[in-house]
Amino acid sequence: MDVLAVATGLGQDVARATATAEAEALFQVNLFQVIIAAANFALFLAIIWTFALKPVARLLAERKARIEQGLKDAEQARRDRESAEEERVAVLAEARREANEILTRSQKVAQETRDADIAATREELERMRARAAAEIDAEKTRAITELRAEVADLALAAASRVVGETMSDERQRRLVQEFLATVQANDGSRN
Repeated sequence: MDVLAVATGLGQDVARATATAEAEALFQVNLFQVIIAAANFALFLAIIWTFALKPVARLLAERKARIEQGLKDAEQARRDRESAEEERVAVLAEARREANEILTRSQKVAQETRDADIAATREELERMRARAAAEIDAEKTRAITELRAEVADLALAAASRVVGETMSDERQRRLVQEFLATVQANDGSRN
């Protein structure tokens, strides 16, 4: 049994020594493993940078550029819309101004036409009045002439009866002229 006791004692000593070595090994830094781990990390980082981070960075840069271009396009569209609105307002104001000018011109032309028509009508009325007055004067003169001729014929007939003789044409003419001269003198003194 001693062997067992010795082996047990020895086993305990080995277990203690191993535990102490393990405890001491837990606190040791293996420089080779640190360098290998750092190299592995650097290699892994280079691979990740090349195959993952660069494409992702490129995609993000492209997306950023597209977003910036979209913002620029939106800003340009806003400016264009504002410009179009200002232009529409200006064109509308110009159209209103032109419409007012056309309306003013047409009213002026209508007034001028109306005035010209009134003036032409007045002139026509004046011409008609003058023509009527001339016709009245001509008719009056003709009527006076006819009346004188009848009065002369009546006077001659009456004179022929009074005198009882027939008068010669020359004597009749002389008497008629004297009579007309007397009538005209009497007519002139009445007017």
